[in-house]
Order: sequence, then structure tokens, then C-alpha cells
Amino acid sequence: MTKPLEGKVTVVTGATRGLGKGIAIGLGEAGATVYITGRSLDAGTGDGQLSGSLKETEAAVEAAGGLCIPVQVDHSDDDQVRSLFDRIQSDFGHLDLLVNNVYAGVQTLMNSQGRPFWESEPSFWDACNNVGLRSHYVTSVLAARMMTPRQQGLICTISSWGGLSYIFGVPYGVGKSGCDRLAADMAVELKPYNVTSLSIWPGIVGTEQMSRIADQMAESEMNDRQFSGFRERYNWETPLLTGRAIAALAADPTVMQHTGRVQIVAEVAQRYGLVDEDGTSPASLRSLRFLLPFAVPQLRPYAGLVPNLNLPWSLMLLSRLGSPRLG
Repeated sequence: MTKPLEGKVTVVTGATRGLGKGIAIGLGEAGATVYITGRSLDAGTGDGQLSGSLKETEAAVEAAGGLCIPVQVDHSDDDQVRSLFDRIQSDFGHLDLLVNNVYAGVQTLMNSQGRPFWESEPSFWDACNNVGLRSHYVTSVLAARMMTPRQQGLICTISSWGGLSYIFGVPYGVGKSGCDRLAADMAVELKPYNVTSLSIWPGIVGTEQMSRIADQMAESEMNDRQFSGFRERYNWETPLLTGRAIAALAADPTVMQHTGRVQIVAEVAQRYGLVDEDGTSPASLRSLRFLLPFAVPQLRPYAGLVPNLNLPWSLMLLSRLGSPRLG
């Protein structure tokens, strides 16, 4: 059976574990050739905090049916990034999809929780947005140089709901807003060349890091109601759902109609009839099916009975979740 991304050359940055690994596996399921980047090539050579390596992701992608090419890259070094794209040009001569996912700020965010921004060093900004927003710009420049001459391609930039509302602190939110703006403004300049640019918002994703935090909360005495949904893993997604959503977008010949826009993973999954790894269909974080049971924990066992209706963006922006106010 022909797979929708067979013959397509793709790149997923930051794919040793977590969201990047799930995205790479999702692209592999669809038959893509997947270049993956990260700093840890072999198991046991990581940061000592969490497991994960390019070789482990490679094995998972190939088990899913794709061809995976691991490339050790430090995305804080532009020369290493250029070498990656030079290699792709030499190996295949074209690139169909770039997924901007690499992010080095998670541990710094965790270490800074509970402190206002002025109590952290200014380097907090760089930890969140160097290997993150800046890296996404660099890889997008190099990808666009390969895509525009062929008049085809897709660039997906992983962002989050932190671009709309306060979540993990000032540098994080500004960086995610920047990711959304990056995707939107690139779309303007890429559209005449038939290259699509999208911002991708996963929901609450059960990565290794997030699962560890939830376990710590469950073991502690953190019984605040606002954290109950997190501890219970309410409406969590696996990283694979984002991979399946991006694969579906990449295979859609009409994807240009969405260029420059935010694509919410749960809503993309609903549009294309996708399910998560366990066969479930998580709700969008702006859906009544998520919001009502999140606010009223007693409703969570009956969430499937709540209408899966999404709040309009205009209402979201007027709410207390809102972005910068005008006027």
C-alpha cells in the first residue's frame, strides 16, 4: 500500500525524545525519509536528566515504516546547521518538509518556576529563545533556499498556547509569540513560491519531561485544584499525535489554504480523522469538551458527552487568556 509521504524528504529538529521523536515517528508511519537532529547520537550520552538519543529515535522511525537519517547537530552552532542542509542537498537534491521543533529551554524553565523574571539572570532569555526561536529562523532560511526554486514545500514551526496566554514565564511566552509571528510573516514572503508556513500548537503533551513533573506532583502534597487536571493527565496527547497531524498536512495538496495560520493539533486530527497512539481523540484546548470538565473535575469521566465545540478566537482574545490589548 502506497504511503502518502513516500519519497518525501523531511527534517525534524530536536528529535532525541519528546515531541520531536513523536513527530519523526508520525512522519515515518507515512513513509517519509526523515532527517533527525539532536546533540546525543547514542544512548547514554545525553544531559543526564532524561534518556533519549538519535539512534533510539532512528530505530523507532524505521520500525514505523520510514527511512531515518540521524545527524548530530548543535543548533546553537550555525555552521553545523548549514552542514546539515548541505548534506541533504548532496544526498537528495531537495527538501519537502521542515519541522522546527528544537528547544533547549525546558530545564531552565523548570528551575525558574515560581520566580518573577527579574529574579532570574538575563541569560534566562537566551536559554529559552536561542536554541528555539532563533534556531527556527536559521533552519527556515536554509530550508527556504532549497524549497523556493522548486516552488513547493512546507515549514511547520512548533509553538504553543503560551503564545496566547501566560504559562511558563516572560521569555517563554514572548518566544512562542515570536514563533507564531515567524510562521505568519514567512508565509507572506513564501506564498508566491508555493511554499506553505504553519505554526503548530500541540495540546498538553505527555513527553518524558511532562510525565516526570506529573509524577512528582502526584507524590507531593500539591493538591491545588488548578493542578488537578495536570496530575490526572486529563486530555493529554502523546507526541505521536502531533506527528500524525503534520504528516496529514504535508500530504494535503490544498495545505496552502492554511498558510500563515495557527494549526491546533487536536483540530487538525479531527479534520483528517486521526486518532492518538491509544486510539483516543483528545479535544482542542479551546473546545467546550476540554474547558468545562477542566473547570469542573466531576465532569471529567463524562467529557465525551460534552459538545466538541470550539470557542471562536475572538472570544478567546477577549477573555482573561488574551494577547496584548490594543487601545
